[in-house]
Amino acid sequence: MINAVGNPQTILLLGGSSEIGLAICSEYLKKGPARIILATLPGDPLRESAVTEMKAAGASEVEVIDFDALEMDSHPKVIDQAWARGDVDVAIVAFGMLGDPEELWQDQRKAVIAAELNFTAAVSVGVLVGDKMKAQGYGRIIAMSSVAGERVRRSNFVYGSTKAGLDGFYLGLGEALRPHGPRVTVIRPGQVRTRMSAHVKEAPLTVNKEDIAALAVAASAKGKEIAWAPGWRYVMMVLRHVPRAIFRKLPI
Repeated sequence: MINAVGNPQTILLLGGSSEIGLAICSEYLKKGPARIILATLPGDPLRESAVTEMKAAGASEVEVIDFDALEMDSHPKVIDQAWARGDVDVAIVAFGMLGDPEELWQDQRKAVIAAELNFTAAVSVGVLVGDKMKAQGYGRIIAMSSVAGERVRRSNFVYGSTKAGLDGFYLGLGEALRPHGPRVTVIRPGQVRTRMSAHVKEAPLTVNKEDIAALAVAASAKGKEIAWAPGWRYVMMVLRHVPRAIFRKLPI
């Protein structure tokens, strides 16, 4: 249960070794201790370091459960396990892949994996988490989207299209859950300094994971539906209305 001053007591991170997801958990822990549930891929070599990071950040307890995003038949059991000891106050959906953009659109297998991981699996857990929070009558879902999904670009259109789908689903989920108490916040960062983007040339408006974490926690607390990384809201406001003939010539 979220306590009297608005701090969550139990936080579920789907994508338990996600740097941004862990940073969001750490941001919450600055406000007070909480039980952290890390749902991670079995055999993930980063599991132990994630547990250590959460304990150092002030978690009252860290629980690790196996979660393979691509094994969607297992998702009901994973979510049931997360709720086995009581309500979950905040669920963070922070798993996915970037991939090589040129390889993805020319490799059917890898494109399908990207679509299943970034979109289909996110829908799967979103339905299940939404159902749990609807039943408990409250809760916060934070879904990591991307500005890449706001207007899909040629340079990374497979990734961008998966994020466009995720973004639309979680905004719709927020509308569906609103009458029942839970709230959903979609986070739209640009490039963030993490392992996933380490091989990519740093773009303008790149931020640190801690910046996104602070943004996510503040936006969720205020019940915002969408939170943009600094500067991107106005950039995309312009790009959204650029004619396609001009848009395709832009160096983005």
